[in-house]
Amino acid sequence: MTNPVLDAMMNRKSIRRYDDRAPSDDVVEAVVRAGQQAPFAAQLGSFLLSRDREKNAFHAPLLFTICVDSHRLEAVMARRGWTLATNDLTLLLFGIQDATLAAENMVIAGESLGLGSCFLGAAPFRAEEIAAEYGLPPRVFPIVQLTMGYPAESPPPRPRYPLDFALFEGRYPELSEDRVALAMSAMDEGYLAQDYYRKAGYMVELEGGRKESQTYDSYGWTEHMGRKWGQWYPSAAGLLEQLAARGFLVPGHRTVGEEEGKEP
Repeated sequence: MTNPVLDAMMNRKSIRRYDDRAPSDDVVEAVVRAGQQAPFAAQLGSFLLSRDREKNAFHAPLLFTICVDSHRLEAVMARRGWTLATNDLTLLLFGIQDATLAAENMVIAGESLGLGSCFLGAAPFRAEEIAAEYGLPPRVFPIVQLTMGYPAESPPPRPRYPLDFALFEGRYPELSEDRVALAMSAMDEGYLAQDYYRKAGYMVELEGGRKESQTYDSYGWTEHMGRKWGQWYPSAAGLLEQLAARGFLVPGHRTVGEEEGKEP
C-alpha cells in the first residue's frame, strides 16, 4: 500500500549534510503549522528557531528547538483565574507527548516539501545552555532539537525491527530466544549491509576496563544499543538538576494533598 504521505514517511532518514539553499518563510511557516496541527493534550509544545548556520548543528539552515512550555499554559490559566495544581511529573509527561508529536509532524511536513531533517536528542541535558541562548522564561524546557534544510546527501532509510517484533495484537508475547535473535539479526544485517558505523567512523567506547572484541565488520546496531544503554546515564541527577533549574520539580512537587496540608 502506498500514497504520497506514506512514501514521505517510509523514505524518511536522518540528514546531516545540507546544501546552500535556505528554506523560504512560507516553507518554515508551513512546517511549523503542521507541527501545531498534531494531536495534543494542552498545546504544551512551543518552537524556537535559529537560522544561524555557523552555530547550528551540521550547519543546517534551520534549527528548531521544541519545548515543553508550561509558562504559556500558566499565563492562559491566570487569565481565567486558575493556578496550576497538576504535579510536574504528570505535566511533563503530557508535555513531552505534545512536543514530540508536533516535532514528528514537522519532520513529515518537511519531507513532503523536499526537506531533510535530523533529531538531536540531547537537548534536555543542555536545557540551561539553550535557555540562556534564547532567553527562556522559567517553566519552559527544551525537549528535542530538529535540524532541517535541503539535503546534500541521500542515505538509504535505516532498518527497523520486523513488524512481528513491534506489533503485538491482543496480548504481549513471550520473547523467546529465537524470536529475539531473529529480530536482532534483521537489524544487525541491515546496518552492516549499509556499512553504517564504518562510514560514520563511530563505535561506542567500552567502559569499566572491558576489552574491545568488535570490528566494523561485526559491530551492528544491537551492539551499539547495548553499549549506549548498558553504560550511559546510570543516574538521573543531572537531568533532574536541569529540570529544577527550569522550574520543574519532579520528585513529589506540588501534589494537591501536600499543598493543602493533607495526606496525598
